[in-house]
Amino acid sequence: MTVHCCAECGEEGGVSLKTCKSCMLVKYCDASCQRKHWPKHKKVCKLRAAELRDEALFKDPPDKDDCQICFLPMPQKFFSCASLPPATISSVPIYDFARANEELENHCTFNFFSCCGKSICTGCIHSFAMTGNKKCPYCNSDRYKTNEELLEKLMKRVAVNDAGAICQLAKHYEDANETHQDHAKSTELYSRAANLGCSESHFCIGLKYDKAGDLKQAKFHFEAAAMAGHEMARFNLGVYEYNSGNIERATKHWTIAASTGNYIAMHELRAFFEREGGNFYGKRIVSRESIDSTLEAYNDSCVEMRSEARDVCIRVMLGGGTNI
Repeated sequence: MTVHCCAECGEEGGVSLKTCKSCMLVKYCDASCQRKHWPKHKKVCKLRAAELRDEALFKDPPDKDDCQICFLPMPQKFFSCASLPPATISSVPIYDFARANEELENHCTFNFFSCCGKSICTGCIHSFAMTGNKKCPYCNSDRYKTNEELLEKLMKRVAVNDAGAICQLAKHYEDANETHQDHAKSTELYSRAANLGCSESHFCIGLKYDKAGDLKQAKFHFEAAAMAGHEMARFNLGVYEYNSGNIERATKHWTIAASTGNYIAMHELRAFFEREGGNFYGKRIVSRESIDSTLEAYNDSCVEMRSEARDVCIRVMLGGGTNI
């Protein structure tokens, strides 16, 4: 049987044949032939589908989103100014381990502006604010409006299917006070944004399922977020695999996340190596060479995300300033 023939009846249909979407290995005349062939095909199909899923899951993630002002990649966590040389130095010693600021753990590294739909890093926002300008750093529209006006602008972007705006509205319903909190609406909006490719929404849905104890659905959404470049989703997948005894898969996830500048993943990798020597039941999982390589990629990524403006912003925030 060739791939140009229906796997069930053998009829040659050329371009009219429909490929099995799960494994991409066989083709069929129609859904009827596919259903008839399924008992013979399902084992191979599921095995190949899992292989394709892993290929997509463990390939290099897409680049981070850039700030629309400075065009530098935006980190998910703030890094300690003191942990690296000045931002003007491009090379960082491999064991000068850039560490995230625990004091700024819950601070967002960028803000979404509903007026223009752009995400701007806090370094640029702070620098812009220091000039005395209180407008949007990108589109120069009035920034400081009432909550009602801001929500109205956000709703306009939601109406045109702006995935970032939809995700922000979901967070609004999730984080609002008890009077305006609406978890059902939040979940609905996260799902809508996730269907538009928003990795943060997939991550937030994954957290909801994780909290509810549905690890299968949580893992599905974390995987979708990770493949779109979400570092924390990737880290969580590593935790799931580690807890399930799949140490090799766990370290793969952490290596990918660490290489993009995820501090927690880098910490877990180093802790595993130092604790177990990179071995698990006698099998070498992580070598010294791979740890060195990942550390180098991690530090390089951290350097790429740093700027003098971001360093200044961090120093202000650590000193008690909050006007970001």
